[in-house]
Amino acid sequence: MNDLLQNLLKLQALEFNETAEKDAPARIEELRKAIPLPILGHFDRLVTRGKKGVAVVRNQVCSGCHMRLPIGTINTLMQAQDIQLCDTCGRYLYLPDAGETEFMEKIEAAKPAAKPRKRKTVSHAAA
Repeated sequence: MNDLLQNLLKLQALEFNETAEKDAPARIEELRKAIPLPILGHFDRLVTRGKKGVAVVRNQVCSGCHMRLPIGTINTLMQAQDIQLCDTCGRYLYLPDAGETEFMEKIEAAKPAAKPRKRKTVSHAAA
């Protein structure tokens, strides 16, 4: 099942222009042939709505809709027995391995912190 999710992730990256490959149309066609039609059909329905078809799971939360996932879904993802859909947004769920998670955490930590916003002072007229 992991190969299927990897193919979906690669297809998503190519279709959303997240990676630059010289022969992208041929690679997209090759990946589409490797994915079963029912799964590809569901993926295409999500993409036509402007959504990404695969969402990464971080801290038991779907990165597509930011909703917490049931522990049974997380357990199935950890065992890599079957592919899972998010009950809320319908995206295919992908649970990265420990090495990928550490890499993503380092990237998030390297981002500059957001500047605090200044509050506007409101002056109340004395009566």
